[in-house]
Amino acid sequence: MTTIQSVLESSGYMITDGAMGTVLFSSGLDQGDPPELWNVDHPERVAAVHQAYFDAGAQVMLTNTFGGNRYRLMLHNSQDRVEEVNHAAAVILREVVTKNGDKALVAGDI
Repeated sequence: MTTIQSVLESSGYMITDGAMGTVLFSSGLDQGDPPELWNVDHPERVAAVHQAYFDAGAQVMLTNTFGGNRYRLMLHNSQDRVEEVNHAAAVILREVVTKNGDKALVAGDI
């Protein structure tokens, strides 16, 4: 299992992934739509973005949950789906990291 300490000891720095929502636009996310709902509606596309960041060398991977709170999801009448979308985001990212030998940290994005 990768830890913050092991990452820093091996390289002296940590590289994080980038802007999930921005990249999802190139996968078909429409302007104004919540990227967090894609954790349930298009998990394979979310996983592909995580994989691309891993392949680029990210050592800290953030879940697709930046707007995964009831206030933000309320704008899309999805406030009752907070647990569903956040759980799906964690599962998607954990699967990608595990598939790649647990060589990155999984962190929640809030």
